Amino acid sequence: MKLYDKANSILEIKGNDGNLELILKNLKQAYKNVNLDNCDEDIRNAYFDLFNPSRSGDVAESQFYLRDHVVQEMSRLKVDDYLRYIKYRYQYDMYPTQKKVGPYPPLVQIEPASICNYRCVFCYQTDKRLSDKKNGHMGVMDLGLFKEIIDQLDGNVEAITLASRGEPMVNRNLSQMLEYVSGKFLAFKVNTNASLLDEKMAHAILSSNLQTLVFSADAAESDLYARLRVNGNLDDVLARIEMFQNIKEKHYPDCRTITRVSGVKFSKEQEFSAIENFWKRYVDQVAFVDYNPWENIYDSSPSGVSEACSDLWRRMFVWWDGRIAPCDVDYLTKLSTDCFQGGRIENIWGGQNYQKLRQIHIDGKRNCLNPCSKCVVI
Repeated sequence: MKLYDKANSILEIKGNDGNLELILKNLKQAYKNVNLDNCDEDIRNAYFDLFNPSRSGDVAESQFYLRDHVVQEMSRLKVDDYLRYIKYRYQYDMYPTQKKVGPYPPLVQIEPASICNYRCVFCYQTDKRLSDKKNGHMGVMDLGLFKEIIDQLDGNVEAITLASRGEPMVNRNLSQMLEYVSGKFLAFKVNTNASLLDEKMAHAILSSNLQTLVFSADAAESDLYARLRVNGNLDDVLARIEMFQNIKEKHYPDCRTITRVSGVKFSKEQEFSAIENFWKRYVDQVAFVDYNPWENIYDSSPSGVSEACSDLWRRMFVWWDGRIAPCDVDYLTKLSTDCFQGGRIENIWGGQNYQKLRQIHIDGKRNCLNPCSKCVVI
């Protein structure tokens, strides 16, 4: 049984131009401005892992290090923000292995829309239990609800991603959402299939201080793209991404936003080198992520996996209607009855339902939960 390791889900990535030695040099200088004995525990622990002279060349699972894409992210930050970012990244990478629960999730993934105009073959949108509107899972997030969520996260969480089960640009309020988020988070990401990207949205994204914009694309050839991303047209998407890149270069030359084409490694027909060569002219990075059978998890056979899922310590999902989910594999929300409305993010994160789920996973009994019993994510 192949496991899906969330911490190492990026199989390949090309286009990183960050300088690790320079980042570490600047980071060490940033550390000189704080008293390690009295500073935040996570910042202190990160320092000892990064600069411990006795550590070996191979990084142990219990050690924190800067992954390639993190180096590029830090290269776009002000040095004054390094320690804030390191604290977030340490929590995101290390809390799952330590089984440590902070006051807030390291990352919150917010769903502007559960509706999608694609039916990708590896996506849960192919499950009509989700995508059929009569089942109540389809909708777009109200701007007022979005602002309430952001207000609770501002100053308490460093990383948010706008994406999950649907295409964010389906929500006509996305431009206003981007404007409201601007400047509040160091690690701010949006995932999109780019099929609805236009000039107005391009300007909204580029003026929002977004850290990473991920274009989901898995092929360099039109027929294969259309077979994988059903309802999608590669030529149209390429034209939109090229338009975005031109606007970025002309109007936002100092923009810190990293653009990435990220594909799911699903078929033997996909050649990463060909995909990289095709897309590298238009984006900063090209990546392949591992395939996880999201599209049929509730109908799968038991996986036999007993290791705890890292998402229970790493991130929280907030659906368009305010419902809370511990992961997006549970796209029909079987594991949670929590809802944001009238509640507090920190109370839900540290609340009874999350504590129960974590303990079941720690005890090696995820086979008692659906869909955890059928899932291979660790």
